[in-house]
Amino acid sequence: MTLRDAIRDLRIIVVGDVMLDEYWFGDVQRISPEAPVPIVRIARSEERPGGAANVARNIVALGASATLLSVVGADSAADRLRTVLTEAGIDHRLQTDPHIRTTVKLRVIGQQQQMLRIDFEDAPSREVLDQKRAEFEQSLDAADLVVFSDYRKGALEHVEELIRRVRARGKPVLVDPKGDEYGRYTGATVLTPNRAEFTAVAGSWNTQEEFESKAQALRRHLELDALLVTMSEQGMMLVREGSVLHRPAQAREVFDVSGAGDTVIAALAVMLAAGATWERTVDFANAAAGIVVSKLGTSVATFEEVASVFEDIEAWSVSA
Repeated sequence: MTLRDAIRDLRIIVVGDVMLDEYWFGDVQRISPEAPVPIVRIARSEERPGGAANVARNIVALGASATLLSVVGADSAADRLRTVLTEAGIDHRLQTDPHIRTTVKLRVIGQQQQMLRIDFEDAPSREVLDQKRAEFEQSLDAADLVVFSDYRKGALEHVEELIRRVRARGKPVLVDPKGDEYGRYTGATVLTPNRAEFTAVAGSWNTQEEFESKAQALRRHLELDALLVTMSEQGMMLVREGSVLHRPAQAREVFDVSGAGDTVIAALAVMLAAGATWERTVDFANAAAGIVVSKLGTSVATFEEVASVFEDIEAWSVSA
């Protein structure tokens, strides 16, 4: 079975905080006479899935099937989010909480640069989260792997219990963490913090040996199979029992890093679920990250784009 065929058969569940990413594009030609700020004359706008929804979008772009579970408000933003998710081919199961606003990140782009971001957000109620847990349990049997995308907006308040339920079924669990309470993610298969997130939890380091010591200590403490630390221009480090694998960043012009972490965990998910080796999995995720940072805003890397980086990808062996 080829890698492409193995990925096509996958069903991956994504659970976490979803949001609608709005982009207003325009030109800056003068400064406001009211305050020393640029005036952006808006010419067009776009709406894209953000947060956990962007993870699901990347999984689908890479060729697998994604089921997205989350909570939204009873508002027009939720309706628009459902529309873009349907257009992306995502099986979305969004629970409505009438007491909250759907999370929206509005970005104003002038001269191809982000000028301003405005956030709208509320935490979902405990009652709605309890209802979502029941649906999550029912969805597990058909899943090959589960991704938790934590943006600390409240959808993953019970993530410890959810991880235990998935692991009890013998299925892999990938977590994109947020905050400094990493004990919540104990027992996951892989955690994917970026450099700043890892430093906030494990502390700073001056040498490669110090980094490896801190990373291994955190991995063992959280009972993880692996820890993948993304380090922007320095690439990424995969830490497993007795080994550390470093992959330098792909040499590309960096245009926008927003959403790159979503792409990384999506690529890890499809590769691990397909039965690829850890080395191939990291190579694939690293290539996918290099592709999306060269695009504007929360974007995706398609399987074809990632495959074009490797001459021998059709010969990669998988066990799925």
